[in-house]
Amino acid sequence: MLRNKLAFAMAGLVGVSLAVGGGAGYWFAHKSEKTQSDSTQKTAKVLYWYDPMKPEQHFDKPGKSPFMDMQLVPKYADEGDAGATESTVVKIDPSIQQNLAIRYAMVEQAMVGSNLLTNGILQANERQVAILQTRANGFVQRAYGHAVGDIVSQGSPIADVSIPEWTGEQTEFLAVLRMGDRSLIQASRQRLQLLGIPQDVIQRVERTRKVQSTMTLSAPVSGFIDSLEVRSGMALSMGQTLATIKGFNPIWLEAAVPEAQIATIKQGSKAEVTLAAYTKTVTGKVIDILPTLDTTSRTIKVRIELPNSDGHLKPGMFASVKFLNNPQASLVIPEQAVIRTGTRNVVIVAHEQGRFEPVVVQLGQSDGLKVAILQGLKVGQKVVISGQFLIDSEANLQGVLDKLNTGKAISTSQTQNPKPSLYQGIGRVEKVTLQEITISHQAIAGLGWGAMTMSFKQPAKPFTQIRSGDQVSFSFKQVSDAYVISNISKISNNMSMASMPSEKGDPS
Repeated sequence: MLRNKLAFAMAGLVGVSLAVGGGAGYWFAHKSEKTQSDSTQKTAKVLYWYDPMKPEQHFDKPGKSPFMDMQLVPKYADEGDAGATESTVVKIDPSIQQNLAIRYAMVEQAMVGSNLLTNGILQANERQVAILQTRANGFVQRAYGHAVGDIVSQGSPIADVSIPEWTGEQTEFLAVLRMGDRSLIQASRQRLQLLGIPQDVIQRVERTRKVQSTMTLSAPVSGFIDSLEVRSGMALSMGQTLATIKGFNPIWLEAAVPEAQIATIKQGSKAEVTLAAYTKTVTGKVIDILPTLDTTSRTIKVRIELPNSDGHLKPGMFASVKFLNNPQASLVIPEQAVIRTGTRNVVIVAHEQGRFEPVVVQLGQSDGLKVAILQGLKVGQKVVISGQFLIDSEANLQGVLDKLNTGKAISTSQTQNPKPSLYQGIGRVEKVTLQEITISHQAIAGLGWGAMTMSFKQPAKPFTQIRSGDQVSFSFKQVSDAYVISNISKISNNMSMASMPSEKGDPS
């Protein structure tokens, strides 16, 4: 018997790889549960009877199901755990669990924070941009040999210029200085400033008592020369731009963050930046989240400020960014315990006596190894971290998940209406009306059904070519609580009657 059970278990695993194991797993789990619990159920109290096809409906005595041509199944008091209903708990034989190599982890309270990885490009510090212009007409007497891209310090000379119209103003200022009238000196000094003469030139005139026919234009900030339009001997006009200088300490990094994850980034958040050019890691902070979304990549630019006193970080460099959010205490489980179906997140909770329950959970932050659970689990519960996908096939878990439409459902995606699955069957027609076709059919693995006699709804345009006694191949789908025939056709009368279900027999 044990050898047969193990052989059937291995056949079930092969069926998983062939995508037909769901029904076999359901049958085996049900069969194992019955065999394992025979000795204990003789003395256990029966709570109620139910139809496995409609487990939410309870009956106070045994008998035939009013929904299907099959016997009701008893529900015993010692079955399952608190909070786990018959419609959501499945059971797998211990020998099957060993073959599936199932491993477990405990739900625990721990600190977890989300780490978001992305990429970015270094940019010049736009808050340290300086434009060097002339404030009057003149000539360039000397250029100091700079070129675009040169790094300059604050006060570095860029060009010597001569502005003839400033010469007469300086001569008048010297005459006022010789008079010694403080009010006139102050008024004359302000006049020179309004004409655009730099403060350092006015101070030099006042100190040396000489007219400054040539003055030096210097870099107002430290940085690199982004543009340069000055050559020796060239004529200058008022307001002409001679050079643009951009600062780079601190330097900026603009990183692209996916739209779905931008809510985890806050101003002041720390970021670890690794540069492709260097092996060192630089720590910066988020100073701004830009207000526009790139509609092509669905990303938002996040601006990070990095220290750059040595000037090693250059605009245009590529960098990898890891955002570090403050960790918080939460219920956590390993990442591999979560089954992401696309519409919901499911965790397999292990109960006593080999029972497994799929639980829909709401996920929180993840650090790549552990994920926070916001809703759905409790501290101390045991979850499956290895083999849960095989349990899915062995126990027809997808069928169980379809019943999680109230109470345990957390994801709002359950309000959607997915396209019904199409199932295939073979059987004999027992009765035909314009509303229903009653068929004694063989086992249907896709739903975990055994052979039975049941009624299927006719479609909007009924099938009228089918008669009682016909052996048929048919397909159907579930619509709400009913099963509706999609297609039906007669098959050869030479089919062996032994392969067909008995007309009134027990479906088992």
